Amino acid sequence: VQLQASGGGLVQAGGSLRLSCAASGRTVDIYAWFRQAPGKEREFVAAIMRSGGSPYYADSVKGRFTISRDRAKRALYLQMTSLKPEDTAVYYCAARVNRVIPMYLPMDAYYDYWGQGTLVTVSS
Repeated sequence: VQLQASGGGLVQAGGSLRLSCAASGRTVDIYAWFRQAPGKEREFVAAIMRSGGSPYYADSVKGRFTISRDRAKRALYLQMTSLKPEDTAVYYCAARVNRVIPMYLPMDAYYDYWGQGTLVTVSS
């Protein structure tokens, strides 16, 4: 599986941005977004399962970010609104191709494939 993230950039606080992740290769069971701020560990942002159902969100982004996917295009998206300076980070898309256990979704080690990351900078 190859993942290619794009869409990052500089935005003012309160603004919006949409990230995209193009996937190729074998079918995956779950897609996710993670982020890593300078000097911090990578953290879970959101996940969505291939089989459907409600997406999963980190509390810090719930109500502001929306994860979605386009099956035909094999694309993953992260719509980010009401952005805050603390959302500044490199955002990574990730995928897992095996059975999914929801309690493990926030763990970056749970994912098999990673994109290269795209930088989001939110200015105050």
